[in-house]
Amino acid sequence: QVVESGGGLVQAGESLTLSCAASGFPFDDYAIGWFRQVPGKEREGVSCISNDGSTNYANSVEGRFTISSDDAKNTVYLQMNSLKPEDTAVYYCAGGIACTLTTGTYGVWGQGTQVTVAS
Repeated sequence: QVVESGGGLVQAGESLTLSCAASGFPFDDYAIGWFRQVPGKEREGVSCISNDGSTNYANSVEGRFTISSDDAKNTVYLQMNSLKPEDTAVYYCAGGIACTLTTGTYGVWGQGTQVTVAS
């Protein structure tokens, strides 16, 4: 399973770090992705990190968000800087077979954590 934490309410321009703690599967063999979803819209890929450390970002967050992994803690972090109101969403992490921004690649999903960015 994967469990997200770190969401909250921040002002535009501020930063927030999300955590994704994984357990029950071989963390070193999996990619971890971050996705977000707002009501009425499809879940969209935000960022991912593969088991070899390569990363990928959506254009909308490139340069503002940074994904990283602490293998000793089986935890992946999403550092979010310069947050905008349009970043408001429920953020999900997921474990999958490859680092892509496509939901179908991932089979293990968390319950999500709410991020709200006030203007």
